Amino acid sequence: MIDIHFVVLPGTLLLDLAGPAEAFRLANQQRALRGQPAAYRLLYAGPRPDATTSVGLSLNALLPLPAALSAGSRVLLLGQPTGAESPLQQPLPRSWSDTRRWLARVVAPALADTACGVQLMTVCAGALLAADAGLLAHRRCTTHHEMLADLQRLAPTATVLANRLFVIDGPVASSAGITAGIDLALHLVAQDCGEALAATVAQVMVVYLRRGPDDPQLSPLLAGRQHLHPAVHRVQDAVCAQPASNWSLQSMAALAHVTPRHLARLFSAHVGVSPRSYVAAVRVALAEQSMRSGQGRKQALAAAGVQGDRQWRRLRRRGAGTETALAHVEEIDTALRR
Repeated sequence: MIDIHFVVLPGTLLLDLAGPAEAFRLANQQRALRGQPAAYRLLYAGPRPDATTSVGLSLNALLPLPAALSAGSRVLLLGQPTGAESPLQQPLPRSWSDTRRWLARVVAPALADTACGVQLMTVCAGALLAADAGLLAHRRCTTHHEMLADLQRLAPTATVLANRLFVIDGPVASSAGITAGIDLALHLVAQDCGEALAATVAQVMVVYLRRGPDDPQLSPLLAGRQHLHPAVHRVQDAVCAQPASNWSLQSMAALAHVTPRHLARLFSAHVGVSPRSYVAAVRVALAEQSMRSGQGRKQALAAAGVQGDRQWRRLRRRGAGTETALAHVEEIDTALRR
């Protein structure tokens, strides 16, 4: 289980806290539905036992900032208001100074110890606090667009990247803030629990599964999910959960409660490929994922529903075109949202 320490200061942006926390909570929920143990333990700590958030809601019974971090844990620094309410207004609040000292004393050594596996995540102005504590020196990072100049001033040796949803540099991950914190959390859920589960969490949260410009291309398990059609999601969820099943067009249509012809139209409109091509792409992605994790080729192919090497080669040839089509759908969607 991964401990995630949400560091809550007075004035913390509530959405920066609640958004990522819900993503991790829902990941635990989806794992429970699959008969798997929880992946995350959510801990809320701060320099004081209570804090009033940006919207006036008070949070109480916060844990003290831990004196040590368990192996593999994550520390999440949250955003603060901008402008006249910014914590960077002088003099600095005591809560900021106390947290900065804790970061330098406890978190910095843990990040430097690669065997410990501790990671730092920042949302919005959380990057400024990390920079003020010296944790972003010589790293690539980002923050909310209104604070890019402040971040560069606080971390003069860092490479501050604009127009990024999130940036990952070794054990440090920084995001642009607000909803980008959810994007980063979903990325980590996919890394920890698999892309199919992350796609389900995104669907439950009714958010897009997005990627930063420097991230690798989305796999077929994630691409083609930027829609809200429940029948199509139902088929996609079932295919990802049981790739070895006999997924004929008729069986998928029955699951979606539509005719085969209408299902083909729905997939074309919302996913960008046919149902059959989607199944092929998912099987290829799952088989490759299993083999990368060390599973034997024969077992990986069987678990993904691939009937031997001949079909594997055929699906790979077909899947290349499918992945291109799915990636094209994602590129169009990203361009429209920008």
